[in-house]
Amino acid sequence: MSAAEALLRVEDLHVEFPSEDGVVHAVDGITYQVHAGRTLGIVGESGSGKTVSSLTTLGLTRRQGARISGRILFEGKDLLTLPEEGLRAIRGNDIAMIFQDPLSALHPLYRVGKQLVEAVLAHRDVPKAKARERAIELLGLVGIPDPAKRVDAYPHEFSGGMRQRAMIAMALANEPKLLIADEPTTALDVTVQAQILALMERLQRELGMAILIITHDLGVVAEMADDIAVMYAGRIVETGSAESIFAKPQHPYTWGLLRSIPRLGTSRDEELVPIFGTPPSLISPPSGCHFHPRCPYAQPDHARIDPQLEPVADEPSHFVACLLETEVRRRLWGELGAGGTPEQALAEAGLPAGKDPAQPVEEHT
Repeated sequence: MSAAEALLRVEDLHVEFPSEDGVVHAVDGITYQVHAGRTLGIVGESGSGKTVSSLTTLGLTRRQGARISGRILFEGKDLLTLPEEGLRAIRGNDIAMIFQDPLSALHPLYRVGKQLVEAVLAHRDVPKAKARERAIELLGLVGIPDPAKRVDAYPHEFSGGMRQRAMIAMALANEPKLLIADEPTTALDVTVQAQILALMERLQRELGMAILIITHDLGVVAEMADDIAVMYAGRIVETGSAESIFAKPQHPYTWGLLRSIPRLGTSRDEELVPIFGTPPSLISPPSGCHFHPRCPYAQPDHARIDPQLEPVADEPSHFVACLLETEVRRRLWGELGAGGTPEQALAEAGLPAGKDPAQPVEEHT
């Protein structure tokens, strides 16, 4: 499917927030697309810009004084040029969002059913009785037992999983073409997580909507994403099909995310492999490759050369922003994927050891 047929296409999006300490470069020139009926997973640590990019799609960063540039095309319309009235007609109707914390997203003083009715009436000219019937139908659709009774419950009377289901019901109230799910399984136990993901997949099949799922958990996107974009420090550093990202990852940051996932079959005494260090300041990001202070494979020139997204050799739909050569990256991941350490991977690839990312480094901007 061509880029012209994408339901949503984000082009060179920049989002900056002026602050007393300087300008926060929350989103720094990202481009991605989502097609109808498909799921794009955006993954990365907290503070990488995942949520800000989606809030900007809905126009929710305008009132925060954000400086925004680029284009966000939805069905060919640039959402960044629409007035607030035009955005309001799309928000909650054609594009809906499941927010990260359902307890804070749902108003504690209003019954769940009243909030669902309000979501319906905001975009549909129907009697309140019909809207209430729709609210009950939606609660049943997302698997809440006895929806005719539960529709009159308050949010605190729902469990965490039920609140998340209620948020999904609210997002689906007007059968959106695009559903944005921001960390939809955070703070839920593993069993409920699996139920929520299965529910979203079933509803996608039944309604034919596109899904953009935001998460820090690669295990979640492995379950349901068709395509994946990996974000770091406000930028997309790798993007491709889910199959290519998991089978042949190309960026050291993606390797770190994959190696930090607990795996079945390993010894209980085996420690998880963390990504050393912390995400950089978005006010004064590192020079060159933003990941180089934390990268065990960084070479001296990586601190001054800023890599751009480029297609991987022999994989035209797989893009990576990394200064290491393709063959070197493949040898490194081959060793790491087999359980080797970064030191063993560097030796296998014939590279000199880079700086120890566990040690503090001086960053230059």
